[in-house]
Amino acid sequence: MNPFDYRRAEDAAGAAAMVADNPAAAFLGGGTNLVDHMKLGVAAPEVLVDITHLPMDEVEALPEGGVRIGANVRNSDLAAHPLIRRRYPVLSQALLSGASGQLRNLATTAGNLLQRTRCVYFQDTSTPCNKREPGTGCSALEGYQRYHAILGASPDCVAVHPSDMAVALTALDAQVVVQDAATERRVPIARLHRLPGEAPEHDTVLNHGDLITAVELPDMPMAVHARYRKVRDRASFAFALVSVAAAMSLGADGSVSDVRIALGGVAHKPWRALRAEEALRDGPATEERFAAAARAELAEARPLPGNTFKVALARSAITATLRQVHAEARGGDGHGGPGGHGEEQR
Repeated sequence: MNPFDYRRAEDAAGAAAMVADNPAAAFLGGGTNLVDHMKLGVAAPEVLVDITHLPMDEVEALPEGGVRIGANVRNSDLAAHPLIRRRYPVLSQALLSGASGQLRNLATTAGNLLQRTRCVYFQDTSTPCNKREPGTGCSALEGYQRYHAILGASPDCVAVHPSDMAVALTALDAQVVVQDAATERRVPIARLHRLPGEAPEHDTVLNHGDLITAVELPDMPMAVHARYRKVRDRASFAFALVSVAAAMSLGADGSVSDVRIALGGVAHKPWRALRAEEALRDGPATEERFAAAARAELAEARPLPGNTFKVALARSAITATLRQVHAEARGGDGHGGPGGHGEEQR
């Protein structure tokens, strides 16, 4: 690990200015991802700006009915918060399915959103990686591919975004509050993360020095019945092969009046399943239509030789999750609750 300077900011704008003024500076929150990368040699910041003491650690109801989550709220605290468990259980489920209890106790909301890929080649500095070192190539194209993208990838990068929380927030239409040295703005979470294109080194649309200060959730009645399903290689402390966050509301005749679906483990960013949503709206809520919507979403999947199984896995996961949220929306037994049931935690 390289030597670095440590500084503490007085406020969010001051923190943003400190980092913006130095291309080799970085924010320090929970540090669960950054410190790992510093040890591995993936990241070598010259200055760390500590933001953990800034007043961004509250979860509060908004006057218009939504909820504001401070950037420094720890993942464990957010998952356990009564407002989140009651109104947005999909977010609690996603958080509890990620990492370990110790890591969730330290990791922050903003840090979770900004964590970098766990592609083995990105984390191995002895291998070529366009994300870590632009222009060197993508080792995964001819290497280990089980966890890599089947949607939205490019010849320059096939890595996936690792966050469970970000998938749930994408299904919830969250807004990310961003502070730079002078102004505050909001970025829809669906636009926060990028597809790799020819510049996979850029994970998000944020500029250097932009500081996430909060995440805001809209008032969304159907979120009460939203659920998160994660399919992985072992029951805990494993990243998703495929994950699904979904919410559904039904009309008086039982048809799908509205729906939100987001996927994890399949792309460089949390993947909003817009084709599947469009296929379901204003039609009957049947198993056949759930399966057809899943097929429509995966129609343009381009798997690698080592992860072709993920296409069928994603279709099955979407269908099963829609079946569950439909049962919840009808008032049936969807095996709900913030922790979900066994299938959600696979």
